[in-house]
Formats: sequence, structure tokens, C-alpha cells
Amino acid sequence: MQDTSLRKERATSDGINWVTATAMGLFHLGAIAALFFFTWQAFLVSAFLWWVSGGLGIGMSYHRLLTHRGYKAPKWVEYFLTWCATLALEGGPIFWVATHRIHHQFSDEEGDPHSPLDGKWWSHMGWILVGKSMHHDTTTLGRYVPDLTKDKVHVWLTKYHYTSNILVGAILFAIGGLPWLLWGVFFRVVIGLHATWAVNSITHIWGSRRFATKDLSTNNWFVAIFTFGEGWHNNHHAHPVSVRHGMAWYEVDLNWYGIWALQKLGLARHVYKVSVDNLPPKPALVANLKAAAMATAAGND
Repeated sequence: MQDTSLRKERATSDGINWVTATAMGLFHLGAIAALFFFTWQAFLVSAFLWWVSGGLGIGMSYHRLLTHRGYKAPKWVEYFLTWCATLALEGGPIFWVATHRIHHQFSDEEGDPHSPLDGKWWSHMGWILVGKSMHHDTTTLGRYVPDLTKDKVHVWLTKYHYTSNILVGAILFAIGGLPWLLWGVFFRVVIGLHATWAVNSITHIWGSRRFATKDLSTNNWFVAIFTFGEGWHNNHHAHPVSVRHGMAWYEVDLNWYGIWALQKLGLARHVYKVSVDNLPPKPALVANLKAAAMATAAGND
């Protein structure tokens, strides 16, 4: 308990990030306003762009391609998917990838930028609004993403990551007016943000565990639905390089299906994947650990 409180105190010692907090507040207000300008066309545009930004972008690019390098793609495909990810308004590729690599190195330990051990609210969005968890200096970032800091396109996309929503917002407003703008940008961004944040918070609190990882990661089907497959988080922490997070047939993983489609089109290669029918020996399955513990206990009787 004392360790957790000290970690939280250090994390919050720098106060509120007012620029981020103001932007988040305005986007949430825009999302609420969208409810008063509902049209089915605006809703469908929003849903499509949600998949583009959250599926093609965050899941297939920022996470499985750039962070873990679970597959390789031609540079034009990599850059296009990365541009799609900037539409999620979760920061540029350098900041996002560095933060996630830090999370995997210190998952649910000292140094994890968004562990629920520091509080449920903190792991969801408190870490975005307060302290320096998402605002490391360039030297710190460079240590975790040397592959991206050497790429001029990724540096540019990081510096101007917000411009994609300005461009798309202008196009939506020109075509469909205020309803398309509010739904296609504000409502879509807010839903996408909370979906991603739910991976940081909910899947480290509630869900099932297939693998005996050293962190609190779980598989949560509800989060998986809203993140196109990122909710199979225990699977991912057990085998982080695998592009297939839904390892069983019933674990729907749209992001994996997208990478599979790229592979079939010849646009993805060196694809590393793990399934329940082809598991590496480590980490151990939770069921196997339970069985071993019961056998040991029986032998001691």
C-alpha cells in the first residue's frame, strides 16, 4: 500500500496537463453535442472512421506493427496505417509506441505509466491528464523507439499527428455539415479513446487468465469487441510479438483478420502468430499451474 501511494505521489507531483485536459474536455463536450445531431448517415460515417482509426490504425499499426514488430509491411502500407492511427488522437507514433514499450517492460510494476495498482481511474485516463507519464523527454523516448526516431516520416507524423483530424473534419463538414463533423470526429474520437483506455484499466482488473503472466493482464471479451481484438490482453502479454491476440476460434480478433488479409494480398510478411493449437512452452497455462499445485498438495498429504 505504501509503495502504491508513493508511486502515485510521484506521478501526480507535476500537476494537471492543462493542454491535454482542455482538449479532452472539449472533445467530450463535442461528443455529447453529437447526440443532438443524430443522423444515420453521420452514425455510419463515424462507425467506419472508428474502425479505420482504431482497427487499421491503433491495433494493426501502432500496436502490432510498430510497437511489437509482429509483421513487416511495405513502407507505404506502414505509413498509411500509421496515418490512420493518428486519427484516434492518441498521440503520434513515437509517443504511443514508446509509452507502450515502457508499459510492457514495467507492466504493473514501478515505472508502468498506467497500472491499476495506482488506481482504477489513474489507469483509465488519469495518467493522460496528470504528471509526465505521456510527456517524457525526447532522450527517454529515443531509448525506447530508436527505430522510429530515425525515420523522418514517423518523426513528421508524430509532430503533426493532429492534422489528420483537421483534414478529415474539414472534409466531413463540407460533405455532411455539423452532424458529420460531430459524429465523425468528436464522438468517434471519444469512443475510441475510452476503448483504448479500457485496455489499460479494465483488462488489468477484470477478466479471465489463460496464461500465468507476471502482471495483472486478463482476457476481456467486452473490451475486445470495442477495440477490434485488443481485449485479449492476457494472451497478448504472454506472447506480445504474436499478431494474433484472439488465439482460440471463439476469440474474435478483427485486427488479426486484417493482418491476415494483408498477408494474403502480399502486403504483410514475416507474420508471427500463436494459437491455442500451437503454443510455445512458456509462459505456462494457468490451468496447468493449478493442476501442478493440486498434485503437489496431494503428494504432501
